[in-house]
Amino acid sequence: MSTNINDNIWTPCTEELPPRGLEVETKIDDLRGIRNTQTLKRLGNLWFTPDGNMYVYYTPTHWRALS
Repeated sequence: MSTNINDNIWTPCTEELPPRGLEVETKIDDLRGIRNTQTLKRLGNLWFTPDGNMYVYYTPTHWRALS
């Protein structure tokens, strides 16, 4: 894994995905700006709210470990 879990650096999802089921901070950061910053956890190809009751209808572009 290229990102140390203690780093506060955003990791592009195209380079590396967080471990399955780990709650992380996510965001979309593209030409339209930064938006949808929230904590989520990845289960397979879907991203869920921390309680696991609902998935989001987008794919984050970046993630980082919770500080």
